Amino acid sequence: MKTSTGHLSHWAAYCIVGIGALVMLAPFYFMFVFATHSRSEIFSLPPPLFFGDDFLANLQILTSRLPFWRNLGWSFYVALASTALTLLFCSMGGYAFALFDFRFKNILFGLVMGTMLLPSFMNMIPTFMIMDMLGWIDQPRALYIPGAASAFGIFLMRQFVLASVPKDLVEAARMDGCNELAIYGRIVLPLLKPALGTLGLITFIASWNNFIGPLIVMRSPDMYTLPLALRSLQSPVDTEWGALMAGSAIATVPLLILFALSSRQLISGLTAGAVK
Repeated sequence: MKTSTGHLSHWAAYCIVGIGALVMLAPFYFMFVFATHSRSEIFSLPPPLFFGDDFLANLQILTSRLPFWRNLGWSFYVALASTALTLLFCSMGGYAFALFDFRFKNILFGLVMGTMLLPSFMNMIPTFMIMDMLGWIDQPRALYIPGAASAFGIFLMRQFVLASVPKDLVEAARMDGCNELAIYGRIVLPLLKPALGTLGLITFIASWNNFIGPLIVMRSPDMYTLPLALRSLQSPVDTEWGALMAGSAIATVPLLILFALSSRQLISGLTAGAVK
């Protein structure tokens, strides 16, 4: 009796998870379906449930109204630059906070963590003012330099260094005459690969989906990243929803591929770096 009850609860859990997965995946499915239909078909009753043959027509409308491929290239550039700089500075900061002893270390780390408590909208006006003073308005560097040393990234790297990099190993390298850059590059970075993969994936996805940042500092449509470019397609009276769904589908494909290839890396990196 206990065995049958256990099997029932087991199958019930699977059913609940399966239904939840279907609910979560439904918007993605309909996005790809609507990308292959015209606007009139999308708003027909009942709406289309299967793929159509208007994807190329929607893509033509998309590229005629937007410099879409240029926007796609800027999204890749900004996401890759943001990821590279974040991995560099956050790994350095996490290594320093984990294994270095210096004055006001705990206070400084507390201040870094305190920035995670600030709502993102509080940074909008100061960010614009600073970018304007630097002359970085409408420049891609305004999207990836300000967030290169994120509090979350530093915290994740610090926790992973504490868990995975033996302090005795670092001290032995110093006694052998290695300078700090050599220790960082030859000893610390190879041990941080799981955490670097996790942080890189999170940073790339966040940068790729970033809408508020480009909205604040970008002015020219040629400099828009994909989220802002696709938003500019919407209008109160003449929105080509098929073209918009086609652009959204193309923008989603790189993230789906990236997540499919690195989801296991993401989970292992988060769990390994979460505890000491």
